[in-house]
Amino acid sequence: MKQRIISAIVALIIVIPLFLLGGIPYKVGVGLIAALAFKEIIDLKENKKIPAFIKIIAFICYEIIVYNNLNASYIYNEVSFAILGITALLLIIPSIFIQNDNYTTHKAFSLLGCTITIGIFFNLLIIIREANAWLLLYLILIAIMTDTFAMLIGCLIGRHKLIPKVSPKKSVEGSIAGSLLGTVIASLYYYNVIPHNLSLTSLSYYNIMPININITSLVIMSLVLTILGQLGDLFFSKIKRENEIKDFSNIMPGHGGILDRLDSLTFIVYGYIIIINILKIFK
Repeated sequence: MKQRIISAIVALIIVIPLFLLGGIPYKVGVGLIAALAFKEIIDLKENKKIPAFIKIIAFICYEIIVYNNLNASYIYNEVSFAILGITALLLIIPSIFIQNDNYTTHKAFSLLGCTITIGIFFNLLIIIREANAWLLLYLILIAIMTDTFAMLIGCLIGRHKLIPKVSPKKSVEGSIAGSLLGTVIASLYYYNVIPHNLSLTSLSYYNIMPININITSLVIMSLVLTILGQLGDLFFSKIKRENEIKDFSNIMPGHGGILDRLDSLTFIVYGYIIIINILKIFK
């Protein structure tokens, strides 16, 4: 427990100043964290034998995706299709010529999926922070509150296992409580904080923020995001189980790796971007 607390304090000492500063320090920090997350992907059992030159190509494409089009105003234009297309070709074509099991077409598609999915996630972390720090805090709050209350309530009254083959400790009762309490806390935060902290900069990112969202839509959005957060947690748990590991790495003793801490937030960020674009369609 002591080790876990110390790791958390060290992480907060590093992350909070970067978050508050924003700008170049934050972007550089996200890029470094993204690099550590990529290493965790490469270190998975199924990826260890991938040729070094493929890993280097994947990493270069990955970081380009992370830093692509950071000043665009439309969220669906942030990562260009040209970059994604180049990444796909560079990672898939070598599988044709490598005549062994070190880099099969299956591994090529798996690496491509990880490179694009995780790369876009970190790209969105930068874009949303540039739009409005309070908005990113709303998404982080959903992840933390949902996970915390799901664990606490699950330990207290959890009787029915959620998906034991993926995550044995998670319960149905904890999952429901986590979503409900996470929704209430995040919705109250958004309703009372976000409208009072809009700047001209954030307004220029109008496709990232639903400015005049009503309370019903806000609660529904928050609830959906709490559910997606738990699905993200389960998805990354299944990756670990399939690769026979407890944590993605030990960079944060007692907590695991980067992907262990950002698993639920990954799905939450993707879900948020989808939801706000749906809201704009029906506005």
